[in-house]
Amino acid sequence: MKRLCDDETNNGLEQLIGETVLLMCANYFYHGRIKALSDTDVELSEASIVYDTGPWDEEGFSDQQTLPGNVFVRLQAVESYVQK
Repeated sequence: MKRLCDDETNNGLEQLIGETVLLMCANYFYHGRIKALSDTDVELSEASIVYDTGPWDEEGFSDQQTLPGNVFVRLQAVESYVQK
């Protein structure tokens, strides 16, 4: 991705390491803190799966289930993401 800027900054998920995100994937939505990032996977700690977001302008999600331990999500499946 090219950007019009003078400084060199991290782009994409790399700049969000340590932050809480919602990964919107082909089949499921995953919520958690980015613990690590590789060329193929993102590792989420404090992870949960979101079955129903509810209204986007409200805090939290309508149906969010905590997952045991850290979760590894294939970057190939991620369609979009937001810092949440």
